[in-house]
Amino acid sequence: MNPFHGRHFRGEIILWTVRWYCKYGISYREL
Repeated sequence: MNPFHGRHFRGEIILWTVRWYCKYGISYREL
């Protein structure tokens, strides 16, 4: 496994987290 692949995978997770937060961040904050 090359380091670049790991970094790309990490970037994907960050993107998904940001998208999820933009979608449900407000509801999550009200909990």
